[in-house]
Amino acid sequence: MAFITHHSSFVIAFALGAASVAGYAPLDLFPLPLAALACLFLLWSRAPSPRAAAVAGFAYGLGTFLAGVSWVYVSLHDFGAMPAPLAAAATLLFCMVLALLPAAAGWLHARIRAPEAPKLAAAAPALWVLAEWTRGWIFTGFPWLALGYSQVPASPLAGFAPVIGVYGVSLAAAVTAGLIAVLWRRWRRDGEFRARNARWQRGPWRVIVNHSSLILVLALVWAGGYALSRVDWTRPTGEPLPVSLVQGNVAQDLKWRGSQLAATLETYRRLVAAAPGRLVVLPETALPLFLDQVPPDYLASLAARARVNGGDLLVGVPERLAGGEYYNSIVSLGLAPAQVYRKSHLVPFGEFIPLRPVLGGIVSRLAIPLQDFARGPAAPQPLAVAGQRVAASICYEDAFGEEIIRQLPAATILVNASNVAWFGRSIAPRQHLQIAQARALETGRYMLRATNTGVTAVIDPRGRVEASAPEFATAVLTRVVRGYAGATPYVRIGNYGTLALCVALLALAAFAPRRAPGKS
Repeated sequence: MAFITHHSSFVIAFALGAASVAGYAPLDLFPLPLAALACLFLLWSRAPSPRAAAVAGFAYGLGTFLAGVSWVYVSLHDFGAMPAPLAAAATLLFCMVLALLPAAAGWLHARIRAPEAPKLAAAAPALWVLAEWTRGWIFTGFPWLALGYSQVPASPLAGFAPVIGVYGVSLAAAVTAGLIAVLWRRWRRDGEFRARNARWQRGPWRVIVNHSSLILVLALVWAGGYALSRVDWTRPTGEPLPVSLVQGNVAQDLKWRGSQLAATLETYRRLVAAAPGRLVVLPETALPLFLDQVPPDYLASLAARARVNGGDLLVGVPERLAGGEYYNSIVSLGLAPAQVYRKSHLVPFGEFIPLRPVLGGIVSRLAIPLQDFARGPAAPQPLAVAGQRVAASICYEDAFGEEIIRQLPAATILVNASNVAWFGRSIAPRQHLQIAQARALETGRYMLRATNTGVTAVIDPRGRVEASAPEFATAVLTRVVRGYAGATPYVRIGNYGTLALCVALLALAAFAPRRAPGKS
C-alpha cells in the first residue's frame, strides 16, 4: 500500500465506506464491513500524519453515511416539501457531521505510540467503537449503521449481543478487522513467503506457524460468539399469546389530509375487526388526529373488538393534554385498565426543533405535522396488557438499546410501533428491522413491530424474523408468541461492559512492550 497517495487514500477510503453498507440489511453481506474496516485500519497505519489518518476516517464515514442514510433526502424532499437542492445539501451536511467521529478516531489512532500489532488489533477497534458509542448519544444520538448491526442475526459474532450489546458486537467485529490487518501487514513483510526455511514452512503453512497466536485470538473471538449464541439467557413465561400486528399502508403524503381521515379510520376499523390476536398492535400515529378528537364510538368499537378477543389493543395516536402539550403516544384499549406510553426520545427536526430561536422559522416551512412534541418519562413502566408486560417504544426509540432495557427485566415482550413511510421505498425500513432484531437479541425477548407501510414483523428472542408482512400492502400479521422472563447480561450492565473492554484495549496498546527497531 506504499503507492497510495494522499488523494487516492481519500477516494479508496470513501469507496470502502460505501461498499461496507452492503453488509447491512437488505443485502446482509456481513463479512464485507469487516474487510472494509480492516482496509481502513491499514490506511490509518500507513498515514503519514494524524491529519491524513483523520481524512481517511472522514472519507470512510462519508462514504458509509451517504450510501447508507441517503434516505434522509427522501424524507426532506419527497415528504417534507424541501426544495431538491436544499434537501441534497442538508443530507450531505448531515452525513459530513456524522463522518467527523470516524475522522476523530483516525486522528487519535495516529497519535498513539504503540507497536503495530496492539495498535491495529486493540487501539483501532477500541477507538472505532468509542466513536460509534459517542454517535449514539451526542446531539440526542444517531446510532444507525453501527458496525454491530451488520452482524445481526446471521454472523456468529451476534452471539455477543445478549452479553455486551450491539456495541459489543461492533467491538468483536472491529477486533476481527484489526487482526486481519495485522496478519496482512506481516504477510507482506515476510516478502511474500520467500523460501528461506524448510519446504513445509512455505506458503500458507508459514503464516500459520509464524502468526499462530494472532490466528488463535481470531478463532477464539468467533468461537466465543458462536458459543454464546447457543446459550438460553431467558426463559418462556405465561401462556402462549396470539398477537396480531396491523399494517394500514396509508400513504404518507395523504396521511394527515383531512379528506383522507374517514378512509384511514375505516381502514383501521376493518383491519382490527379482522385481527384475531389477544394482543392487537397498530402502528405509530395510526389515528392521525389527537386522541381527544377521535369519536368516542370509534374508540369504543376498537375496545369492544379487543374484549371479544379476550385481550387488549395498542394504538398509536397523538395525545393532547389540558395544558396544551402533546405527545406521540401508544394507548391501550380492552380488558385491562386504560394505559398510555409516551415517547421520550424524540427525533430532532421531525418531532422537536433544536435551537428553536435560530432554526424554528426554517423548520416550520417543512410539511411535517406536529413538530414540537413534549417528551414522555425517561423511565416508563411496562404496559400490563393481554396477560403480559409490554415494553413499548415508538419508531426511532428502538435504535437505543440502553433505553429499551430501562423497562427490563420487568417486561416480558417488546413492542415497537413505527411509521417509516417517511423514507419511501428506500433501504431504511429494512435497516430499521435489523435494528429491532438486535433489540430482541440483546434482551432475549420477542419483538413485535407494527408499522404503517413495513416492515411489520414478529422477531424471536434470537433476533430472527419469524414472520413479516409484505411492504406497502394492507395486512394483518398474526402469530403465536411467548413472553420471556429473566435478564441477559446486557440488560443488567448495559453498555458499561463494552466501554470497559474499550478502555482495557487502549491500555493494552499503550503499555505494550516496544520491540527493537525493525521487528514487529
